[in-house]
This record gives sequence, structure tokens and C-alpha cells, in this order.
Amino acid sequence: MIKRFLSKGRRIGSAVMIEHTLFSLPFAVVALLSESAGRPPLSTVGWILLAVVAARNGANALNRLVDEKIDAENPRTAGRALQTGKVRRMELILFTLCCGLLLLVSAWMLNPLCLALVPAAGAIILVYSYTKRFTWLCHHWLGMTCSAAVMGTFLALSGSFQLRFFPLTAAVMFWVAGFDIIYALQDMEHDRSKGLHSIPARFGELPAMGITAASFVVFLSGTIVHGILYGFTAWYYAGVVVSGGILAWELGIAWKNEKTREDRIPFAAYRLNQTLSPVFMLFSLAAVYLPGGLHA
Repeated sequence: MIKRFLSKGRRIGSAVMIEHTLFSLPFAVVALLSESAGRPPLSTVGWILLAVVAARNGANALNRLVDEKIDAENPRTAGRALQTGKVRRMELILFTLCCGLLLLVSAWMLNPLCLALVPAAGAIILVYSYTKRFTWLCHHWLGMTCSAAVMGTFLALSGSFQLRFFPLTAAVMFWVAGFDIIYALQDMEHDRSKGLHSIPARFGELPAMGITAASFVVFLSGTIVHGILYGFTAWYYAGVVVSGGILAWELGIAWKNEKTREDRIPFAAYRLNQTLSPVFMLFSLAAVYLPGGLHA
């Protein structure tokens, strides 16, 4: 029974791409370090991390359920766990409900504002799953959904909205939108044939790449403003520079010849960005805890 339980857990984890938690979680840690000057209350840290993990994976499970038919019609996604029967629909429903419950409990343990905002977070997550049906701004809605982890971390520590929270939150929103546009290049023709909306399907490849580049510029600008507002040291800005290099590499891959590019888009849109966020977090840790950092 234990083996079956673990095997089922691995299949559900694979279905919701649990490794993609690495996109927003490290930036939530950066928000945590920034607002607490490197001294976060230990009683709060665990609940923040649990809320971020629960919200992200519950949101992805919900998206898989809502897009079940759409994914079955797309040759690229027809082999996913739900479509092939490796994971049952009821299992994903139960997983989504469990994640929602964990998010609710975590928010309750944090502060009244976080608890009050859970319905808003749920609405943002739910609406995202339908955005590709009616707007090409679906990528930026996804970015807003992921960036909620950053804003939520700030609110968990402060209990109120502050202007200084928005640069990093906006940076993460546009970063996610940018690499999601690159990922959507794979489905451009399929989306057009099915009446689905995306920036590549609406505007074409070259304009989509321009919007991606502009989104990455917003990301870098937002992280710089965040560093200035919180008085980060040079280590932090080194992380911004390294992140810019990773994004330039990503854009270079996306610009390659179309026949070879499609094989490398998952690497560009997913693997590189799964590297970017932990690297950015490590540089932020250095800026906080090395001599002369925020803890001084």
C-alpha cells in the first residue's frame, strides 16, 4: 500500500509539474528576506512556504482539470497523465481540494489580511484557467497568478499593502509572462485552428518575441527598483546581471531556426527559468548575509 501511495503521489506530482514550484518560490524567499532584513520570524516562514507550495500546485491541478479537453486535442499535450489515464480526474479534484485547504489554513495562521484575500486568490487562479478562451493576455494573467506568491509573502509579514511591495511583484509577473509567451510559440498554429488565444496566435512570431523582450526588460527594471528600495548590496545586483544573461540566452534560443527551435523551447522556457529563480535567490542571500548586507 505504501508503494502504491508513493507511486500515485509521484504521478500526481508529475501531472501538476510540481518542479515548476521553483519558478515563484525563490522570489517569495527574496520577498521574505527583503521585508524581514534577513531575520524572518521562524513561526511565519513555514506557513508562508506551505501557502506558496499549496497555491501553486493546486492552481496547476485545477488548470489540468479545466483544460482536460483542450489538452486532449493538442498533439503536444495529448500524452499528459490525465489524458492517458495515468491520473484520474477524481484524484486531481481531491488533490486540488487538499491544496486549497492547506492554503486556507496557512493564511489563517498568518494574519487576517491573508485569510481575507484567499477568495480573491482563488478567483484569480480559477479565471486564469479560462483566459486562453477569450484573451491573448492569458500569459500576463498567468504571471499575475504566479506573482501572487511574492505579494502574499510581503503581506504575510506586514499585514498591509505597501508601495514598496509592487516592483518585485510586477517583475515576477512580467518574467513569467515573457517565458510563457516563448512556450506558446509551440502551439501557435494549433491555437489559431482551435480559436484559442495567445500572443503568438494573435500577433505572430516576431511581435510575440518583441513583447517577450519587453516583458523581460520590465522584470529587470523591477528587480533593480526593488534592490534600491531595500538597500541591497552589490551581490544582489550581480544576481540581476546574471539573470539578464540567462534571459538573453533564452531569447537567443527562441530566435533560432524554426526547425531546431521547437526542440529547445522547453529548455529555454522551463529549464533556464527554473535555474534563474534559485540563482537570483542565492545572490540575494549573499546580499543579505555576507558582511555589510541587510542583516548588519
